[in-house]
Amino acid sequence: MCPPKFFEHMAGQATSRRDFFKFGLGAAAATATALTATQVRPTFAQSVSFNNVADLTHIFGTNTPLYPGSPEPSINIHVTIEANGFYGNILQYWEHTGTHMDAPAHFAVGGIYVDQIAPSALVVPIAVIDISARAAVDPDTVVTLDDILAYEQQYGTIPENAGVFMNSGWASRFNSIPAFVNLDGDGIQHYPGFSREATDFLEAQRNIAGIGVDTLSLDPGNSMTFDVHVNFLGSGRWGLENLANLNQIPPSGATAFVGAPKVATGSGGPTRVLAVW
Repeated sequence: MCPPKFFEHMAGQATSRRDFFKFGLGAAAATATALTATQVRPTFAQSVSFNNVADLTHIFGTNTPLYPGSPEPSINIHVTIEANGFYGNILQYWEHTGTHMDAPAHFAVGGIYVDQIAPSALVVPIAVIDISARAAVDPDTVVTLDDILAYEQQYGTIPENAGVFMNSGWASRFNSIPAFVNLDGDGIQHYPGFSREATDFLEAQRNIAGIGVDTLSLDPGNSMTFDVHVNFLGSGRWGLENLANLNQIPPSGATAFVGAPKVATGSGGPTRVLAVW
């Protein structure tokens, strides 16, 4: 964003800019006329075909559910169009707020930071493992190895470099902080996540890029050891938490575009995730 003095300077240069563009356009036209047909090389965008787009991202705001103990985000108006000629906010938040990415560095000493994740690991085929029926009666349920194998029996082998996303139906609770965090009388959270057995298989046997959940944590809420965080992120892979709208995309056949922030030495950060198919 440019400071106000820049705009003042540019306004004073308006006449000379117009003269420059008149000259520049004339010169460009003369050059174009001089080119022969064989020298002109048209540029075509590569075609990417899809019919559907789903946003797997919750709106980030000051009322976003937080993992217990996390600092609350703030969004403060810094400048306004009325007073300054342009609008902008100052945001302050813990990296792991809202729909966000956990980079390997979040739990692994020496793990790569969010800005070091390869672009090829951020455009991935999606496999959606639906455990919503179980989660409706047992909030402590997890994605098991049997769930993975049953999915593959129906939809085929999960491809390499995939994103495997858990749909537990928990996203429907996002607008109610008590229901989403789901604390018991002892302050223990209760919501689904991945089992260590499932993520070990996905890492070693399927070589996936990452996993995602529609809850606050890759591990189930009642975990005290964070085995999935420690071991899966420790293998150099990413995790996504607080995903939305997983019930709106097909179990197989969609592709995710994971808009991870490119922040130096970041352990993760709020992420826009889109699915196309």
